[in-house]
Amino acid sequence: MRTTQQMSITLPNEMAEFVREKVARGDYASDSEVLRDALRVLRERDRAIEAWLREEVVPAAKALRDNPERGLSADEVRAELRKSRARRG
Repeated sequence: MRTTQQMSITLPNEMAEFVREKVARGDYASDSEVLRDALRVLRERDRAIEAWLREEVVPAAKALRDNPERGLSADEVRAELRKSRARRG
């Protein structure tokens, strides 16, 4: 049983050139390796976003729904952002 599938894809010239450059520089052995790595990174990014939504955003939204007094106004958010920026630099 095969563990791979051959696909034909079309890329914009700029992306195709990027793939060829990665192979020419020796970063990857083939165009396929570049695309497989790119898809692995995309899958991991999607997983990280899903985890962030599930573990942080949804609980925060539920907490705010359960206790609306915890929320900040737009002006309060802007003030907090200004403070944070000032501390950083």
